[in-house]
Amino acid sequence: MIAHAEVIAPKVLVITMFSEETKPWLDNLKLPKHITVPGLAKSAPDVACNDDLCVMTTTMGFANAAASTAAVALSDKFDLSKTYFIVAGIAGIDPSKGTLGSAAWADYVVDGGLFHRMAASEVPAGWTSTVVELGAKAPGEKQVWGAGTEVYEMNKALLDAALAASRNVALADGETAAAYRTLYSQPVAKAKPAVTSCTTVSADTYWHGAGVATELAAHAKLLTDGKADYCTSQMEDNATLAALSRAAEAGRLDFNRIAVLRTASNFDRPHEGQNTAESLTAKSGGFGPATQNAFLVGNALAQDIVANWGRYQAGLTE
Repeated sequence: MIAHAEVIAPKVLVITMFSEETKPWLDNLKLPKHITVPGLAKSAPDVACNDDLCVMTTTMGFANAAASTAAVALSDKFDLSKTYFIVAGIAGIDPSKGTLGSAAWADYVVDGGLFHRMAASEVPAGWTSTVVELGAKAPGEKQVWGAGTEVYEMNKALLDAALAASRNVALADGETAAAYRTLYSQPVAKAKPAVTSCTTVSADTYWHGAGVATELAAHAKLLTDGKADYCTSQMEDNATLAALSRAAEAGRLDFNRIAVLRTASNFDRPHEGQNTAESLTAKSGGFGPATQNAFLVGNALAQDIVANWGRYQAGLTE
């Protein structure tokens, strides 16, 4: 391990959430510089870098994601003023929007926990959801108050660049995943993995099932005036973006240089003939392809940024 005292100014900083997501980056790229950052988790205490790219691990969940991201974003060991950030991790996916191993760049990132909720057995007669927006009185009503971190809209120009750089990447797949997806009736679920774009929903709670997914898809649409098209679920991204947003407000980085990528390790609901508990614990075979594809697709954008720095250096706008 090489210790470095100089300020690091990477063109790209990749943010992963746990070691299995980080591993493909470390295995496939030469990242000889290891910068220990106070405030990172004890299990992932440093940022691995080369002259162009760095990779960090937040560890899982909202609290860890926010704390670790803030530690790096505010660290005087880095100059991140021109850096592009790629959040790259795995997720659950709606089988009508993608399949195991599919990669989805986010257009919107929506918090799936900041609302009122009650048990289905206790909702008033006539209610169609257990979810009520903050300050509202019934499902479907607009949010009245909030935390300010409920929705992040990603830079469309960077999203388009990410799709262009990665749409032809040969994605990893597996025999178990290929067999498992045949159990689903949705044509997209049965297909081979592909690169796409849609909305990701974040929540500390690892929720599962068509009922919850339908409610959270409606929640995402309501918060974005119908613009969000939910497809992936994960446990960190709003927290990560909240930390990066604070750092941007402090002049440390440019929030328009952030791309969020999630790859499908599991379906977010059961197939026909399967109950939700069975689906939650099923061995779908998606984990391996998803962790590999988070690297393959994310790195396609990263290497495009590095190779074409003259295009990216000043930032991308429509």
